[in-house]
Amino acid sequence: MATINQDASSSLWLKLPVSVRAIISGFLIAMVAANVWLLLLLNLGVSLATIGETIFLVLYVWWTSGGGPPHKTQAARANAFRRVRLSPRKWFWTVIAAFFFATTVHASIVLLFRFVPYPIASFRKGYTFPFIPSLPLKWLAVVFSAISAGICEETGFRGYMQRPIEQRHGAPIAILISSVFFTAIHLSKGWAIAGMVPIVFGAGVLLGLIAWSSGSLIPAMIGHVIMDIGLFSYWWSGIAGDFSQRPISVTGVDRFFVITCATFLASLLMVLFSIARFRREGSEGM
Repeated sequence: MATINQDASSSLWLKLPVSVRAIISGFLIAMVAANVWLLLLLNLGVSLATIGETIFLVLYVWWTSGGGPPHKTQAARANAFRRVRLSPRKWFWTVIAAFFFATTVHASIVLLFRFVPYPIASFRKGYTFPFIPSLPLKWLAVVFSAISAGICEETGFRGYMQRPIEQRHGAPIAILISSVFFTAIHLSKGWAIAGMVPIVFGAGVLLGLIAWSSGSLIPAMIGHVIMDIGLFSYWWSGIAGDFSQRPISVTGVDRFFVITCATFLASLLMVLFSIARFRREGSEGM
Protein backbone atom coordinates (compact mmCIF):
# COMPACT_ATOMS: atom_id res chain seq x y z
CA MET A 1 0.00 0.00 0.00
CA ALA A 2 2.83 2.44 0.88
CA THR A 3 4.49 1.72 -2.46
CA ILE A 4 1.25 2.40 -4.34
CA ASN A 5 0.80 5.73 -2.54
CA GLN A 6 4.40 6.72 -3.27
CA ASP A 7 3.99 5.84 -6.96
CA ALA A 8 0.76 7.86 -7.12
CA SER A 9 2.42 10.89 -5.49
CA SER A 10 5.37 10.61 -7.87
CA SER A 11 3.01 10.43 -10.84
CA LEU A 12 1.13 13.56 -9.71
CA TRP A 13 4.41 15.43 -9.21
CA LEU A 14 5.67 14.52 -12.68
CA LYS A 15 2.39 15.70 -14.22
CA LEU A 16 3.09 19.25 -13.03
CA PRO A 17 4.75 21.57 -15.58
CA VAL A 18 8.56 21.70 -15.36
CA SER A 19 8.49 25.36 -14.32
CA VAL A 20 6.08 24.69 -11.45
CA ARG A 21 8.17 21.78 -10.18
CA ALA A 22 11.32 23.87 -10.46
CA ILE A 23 9.82 26.79 -8.54
CA ILE A 24 8.53 24.57 -5.72
CA SER A 25 11.68 22.48 -5.37
CA GLY A 26 13.99 25.48 -5.71
CA PHE A 27 12.11 27.44 -3.07
CA LEU A 28 12.13 24.52 -0.62
CA ILE A 29 15.78 23.64 -1.26
CA ALA A 30 16.79 27.26 -0.66
CA MET A 31 14.64 28.43 2.21
CA VAL A 32 14.30 25.34 4.40
CA ALA A 33 18.06 24.80 4.37
CA ALA A 34 18.92 28.49 4.85
CA ASN A 35 16.94 28.61 8.10
CA VAL A 36 18.83 25.72 9.69
CA TRP A 37 21.65 28.13 10.59
CA LEU A 38 19.30 30.51 12.39
CA LEU A 39 17.81 27.68 14.44
CA LEU A 40 21.26 26.42 15.40
CA LEU A 41 22.48 29.92 16.25
CA LEU A 42 19.52 30.74 18.49
CA ASN A 43 19.58 27.41 20.32
CA LEU A 44 23.26 26.44 20.54
CA GLY A 45 25.22 29.69 20.53
CA VAL A 46 27.81 30.73 17.97
CA SER A 47 30.58 28.20 18.63
CA LEU A 48 28.47 25.03 18.61
CA ALA A 49 26.23 26.41 15.85
CA THR A 50 29.19 26.88 13.51
CA ILE A 51 30.23 23.27 14.01
CA GLY A 52 26.69 22.04 13.42
CA GLU A 53 26.24 24.28 10.37
CA THR A 54 29.52 23.13 8.84
CA ILE A 55 28.43 19.50 9.11
CA PHE A 56 25.00 20.36 7.75
CA LEU A 57 26.35 22.30 4.74
CA VAL A 58 28.78 19.53 3.81
CA LEU A 59 25.92 17.00 3.81
CA TYR A 60 23.62 19.48 2.06
CA VAL A 61 26.05 20.11 -0.82
CA TRP A 62 26.82 16.38 -1.07
CA TRP A 63 23.14 15.48 -1.37
CA THR A 64 21.95 18.35 -3.57
CA SER A 65 24.86 17.76 -5.98
CA GLY A 66 23.78 14.18 -6.54
CA GLY A 67 25.09 12.14 -3.62
CA GLY A 68 23.14 9.74 -1.44
CA PRO A 69 19.69 8.23 -1.84
CA PRO A 70 17.46 7.89 -3.70
CA HIS A 71 19.59 6.54 -6.52
CA LYS A 72 17.00 7.31 -9.20
CA THR A 73 17.22 11.08 -8.56
CA GLN A 74 21.01 11.36 -8.40
CA ALA A 75 21.45 12.42 -12.02
CA ALA A 76 18.64 14.99 -11.75
CA ARG A 77 20.13 16.44 -8.57
CA ALA A 78 23.61 16.66 -10.11
CA ASN A 79 22.12 18.42 -13.14
CA ALA A 80 20.15 20.89 -11.00
CA PHE A 81 23.27 21.65 -8.95
CA ARG A 82 25.27 22.25 -12.15
CA ARG A 83 27.93 19.84 -10.92
CA VAL A 84 30.94 20.40 -13.16
CA ARG A 85 34.70 20.75 -12.72
CA LEU A 86 35.92 24.29 -13.33
CA SER A 87 39.04 24.75 -15.43
CA PRO A 88 41.90 26.92 -14.06
CA ARG A 89 40.86 29.75 -16.39
CA LYS A 90 37.27 29.55 -15.19
CA TRP A 91 38.51 29.67 -11.61
CA PHE A 92 40.36 32.88 -12.47
CA TRP A 93 37.19 34.44 -13.90
CA THR A 94 35.22 33.09 -10.95
CA VAL A 95 37.30 35.25 -8.58
CA ILE A 96 36.93 38.28 -10.85
CA ALA A 97 33.17 37.83 -11.26
CA ALA A 98 32.60 37.21 -7.54
CA PHE A 99 34.59 40.23 -6.34
CA PHE A 100 33.15 42.70 -8.83
CA PHE A 101 29.62 41.38 -8.38
CA ALA A 102 29.82 42.15 -4.64
CA THR A 103 31.37 45.55 -5.40
CA THR A 104 28.57 46.36 -7.85
CA VAL A 105 25.86 45.58 -5.30
CA HIS A 106 27.48 47.59 -2.51
CA ALA A 107 28.19 50.54 -4.80
CA SER A 108 24.53 50.52 -5.86
CA ILE A 109 23.43 50.63 -2.22
CA VAL A 110 25.77 53.56 -1.53
CA LEU A 111 24.32 55.38 -4.54
CA LEU A 112 20.78 54.71 -3.32
CA PHE A 113 21.55 56.34 0.01
CA ARG A 114 23.12 59.34 -1.66
CA PHE A 115 19.68 60.03 -3.13
CA VAL A 116 17.58 59.17 -0.06
CA PRO A 117 18.52 59.14 3.65
CA TYR A 118 19.85 55.84 4.98
CA PRO A 119 17.08 54.36 7.22
CA ILE A 120 19.45 52.88 9.76
CA ALA A 121 16.74 51.78 12.21
CA SER A 122 14.93 49.55 9.71
CA PHE A 123 18.22 48.12 8.41
CA ARG A 124 19.59 47.27 11.85
CA LYS A 125 16.37 45.81 13.31
CA GLY A 126 16.96 42.15 14.15
CA TYR A 127 20.55 42.10 12.89
CA THR A 128 22.57 43.53 15.78
CA PHE A 129 23.17 40.14 17.47
CA PRO A 130 22.46 41.40 21.03
CA PHE A 131 22.68 37.82 22.34
CA ILE A 132 26.28 37.39 21.12
CA PRO A 133 28.72 38.56 23.79
CA SER A 134 31.86 39.54 21.86
CA LEU A 135 32.89 41.19 18.59
CA PRO A 136 34.92 38.20 17.32
CA LEU A 137 31.91 35.92 17.81
CA LYS A 138 29.71 38.45 16.02
CA TRP A 139 32.09 38.35 13.05
CA LEU A 140 31.98 34.56 13.13
CA ALA A 141 28.17 34.71 13.07
CA VAL A 142 28.29 37.15 10.14
CA VAL A 143 30.61 34.95 8.12
CA PHE A 144 28.58 31.79 8.71
CA SER A 145 25.33 33.64 8.00
CA ALA A 146 26.79 34.70 4.66
CA ILE A 147 28.12 31.22 3.84
CA SER A 148 24.79 29.61 4.70
CA ALA A 149 22.79 32.09 2.62
CA GLY A 150 25.22 31.95 -0.30
CA ILE A 151 25.28 28.17 -0.56
CA CYS A 152 21.61 27.48 0.14
CA GLU A 153 20.07 30.31 -1.87
CA GLU A 154 22.28 29.70 -4.91
CA THR A 155 21.56 25.97 -4.80
CA GLY A 156 17.84 26.65 -4.62
CA PHE A 157 17.34 29.66 -6.89
CA ARG A 158 20.13 29.44 -9.48
CA GLY A 159 20.29 25.64 -9.32
CA TYR A 160 17.09 23.73 -8.63
CA MET A 161 14.79 26.54 -9.80
CA GLN A 162 16.66 28.15 -12.69
CA ARG A 163 18.43 25.16 -14.25
CA PRO A 164 15.36 23.05 -15.22
CA ILE A 165 13.56 26.11 -16.59
CA GLU A 166 16.68 27.01 -18.60
CA GLN A 167 16.69 23.61 -20.22
CA ARG A 168 12.99 23.76 -21.06
CA HIS A 169 12.35 27.44 -21.86
CA GLY A 170 15.79 29.06 -22.25
CA ALA A 171 18.04 31.21 -20.06
CA PRO A 172 16.22 34.59 -20.29
CA ILE A 173 12.93 33.22 -18.93
CA ALA A 174 14.69 31.08 -16.33
CA ILE A 175 16.81 33.96 -15.02
CA LEU A 176 13.77 36.24 -14.91
CA ILE A 177 11.71 33.71 -12.91
CA SER A 178 14.50 32.88 -10.44
CA SER A 179 15.23 36.60 -9.95
CA VAL A 180 11.57 37.45 -9.31
CA PHE A 181 11.27 34.77 -6.63
CA PHE A 182 14.69 35.69 -5.19
CA THR A 183 13.45 39.28 -4.84
CA ALA A 184 10.08 38.23 -3.45
CA ILE A 185 11.52 36.23 -0.53
CA HIS A 186 13.53 39.27 0.55
CA LEU A 187 10.58 41.69 0.53
CA SER A 188 9.53 40.59 4.02
CA LYS A 189 12.71 42.03 5.53
CA GLY A 190 12.68 45.28 7.46
CA TRP A 191 15.27 46.75 5.10
CA ALA A 192 13.13 46.06 1.99
CA ILE A 193 12.41 49.69 1.19
CA ALA A 194 11.31 50.54 -2.35
CA GLY A 195 14.78 51.56 -3.46
CA MET A 196 16.23 48.19 -2.50
CA VAL A 197 13.84 46.23 -4.74
CA PRO A 198 15.64 46.95 -8.06
CA ILE A 199 18.99 46.33 -6.34
CA VAL A 200 17.94 42.89 -5.07
CA PHE A 201 16.35 42.05 -8.43
CA GLY A 202 19.46 43.22 -10.27
CA ALA A 203 21.64 41.11 -8.00
CA GLY A 204 19.44 38.10 -8.77
CA VAL A 205 19.78 38.71 -12.51
CA LEU A 206 23.58 38.99 -12.30
CA LEU A 207 23.81 35.83 -10.19
CA GLY A 208 21.58 34.04 -12.68
CA LEU A 209 23.77 35.16 -15.57
CA ILE A 210 26.92 34.08 -13.75
CA ALA A 211 25.52 30.61 -13.01
CA TRP A 212 24.22 30.17 -16.56
CA SER A 213 27.36 31.44 -18.30
CA SER A 214 29.83 29.52 -16.11
CA GLY A 215 27.79 26.31 -16.03
CA SER A 216 28.47 26.10 -12.28
CA LEU A 217 26.98 27.39 -9.03
CA ILE A 218 30.42 27.97 -7.51
CA PRO A 219 31.06 31.48 -8.97
CA ALA A 220 27.61 32.69 -7.91
CA MET A 221 28.02 31.13 -4.45
CA ILE A 222 31.35 32.88 -3.88
CA GLY A 223 29.99 36.22 -5.10
CA HIS A 224 26.89 35.82 -2.93
CA VAL A 225 28.96 35.04 0.16
CA ILE A 226 31.27 38.04 -0.36
CA MET A 227 28.25 40.29 -0.91
CA ASP A 228 26.50 39.05 2.22
CA ILE A 229 29.54 39.41 4.46
CA GLY A 230 29.51 43.09 3.54
CA LEU A 231 25.74 43.39 3.91
CA PHE A 232 25.59 41.67 7.30
CA SER A 233 28.66 43.34 8.79
CA TYR A 234 28.13 46.89 7.53
CA TRP A 235 24.61 47.69 6.36
CA TRP A 236 22.71 45.28 8.61
CA SER A 237 24.60 44.99 11.91
CA GLY A 238 27.07 47.88 11.83
CA ILE A 239 29.95 45.89 13.33
CA ALA A 240 32.13 46.98 10.39
CA GLY A 241 31.19 50.65 10.69
CA ASP A 242 28.40 53.11 9.93
CA PHE A 243 27.36 54.85 6.73
CA SER A 244 27.56 58.58 7.38
CA GLN A 245 27.25 60.14 3.91
CA ARG A 246 24.31 62.50 3.45
CA PRO A 247 22.10 62.71 0.34
CA ILE A 248 23.37 64.83 -2.54
CA SER A 249 20.26 66.98 -2.15
CA VAL A 250 22.03 68.28 0.95
CA THR A 251 25.70 68.08 -0.02
CA GLY A 252 25.54 68.53 -3.77
CA VAL A 253 27.39 66.29 -6.22
CA ASP A 254 30.66 65.75 -4.37
CA ARG A 255 33.80 63.76 -5.19
CA PHE A 256 32.63 60.74 -3.18
CA PHE A 257 29.46 60.54 -5.26
CA VAL A 258 31.40 60.73 -8.53
CA ILE A 259 33.84 58.02 -7.34
CA THR A 260 30.93 55.79 -6.33
CA CYS A 261 29.28 56.21 -9.73
CA ALA A 262 32.55 55.33 -11.47
CA THR A 263 33.04 52.33 -9.18
CA PHE A 264 29.54 51.06 -9.87
CA LEU A 265 29.90 51.36 -13.66
CA ALA A 266 33.40 49.85 -13.73
CA SER A 267 32.40 46.95 -11.47
CA LEU A 268 29.25 46.20 -13.46
CA LEU A 269 31.24 46.20 -16.70
CA MET A 270 33.75 43.78 -15.16
CA VAL A 271 30.96 41.43 -14.11
CA LEU A 272 29.48 41.52 -17.62
CA PHE A 273 32.93 40.98 -19.12
CA SER A 274 33.44 38.00 -16.80
CA ILE A 275 30.12 36.56 -17.93
CA ALA A 276 31.23 36.94 -21.55
CA ARG A 277 34.51 35.21 -20.72
CA PHE A 278 32.63 32.33 -19.06
CA ARG A 279 30.62 31.89 -22.25
CA ARG A 280 33.75 32.00 -24.37
CA GLU A 281 35.52 29.46 -22.15
CA GLY A 282 32.48 27.20 -22.41
CA SER A 283 32.34 27.40 -26.20
CA GLU A 284 36.08 26.77 -26.54
CA GLY A 285 35.80 23.69 -24.34
CA MET A 286 33.11 22.09 -26.53
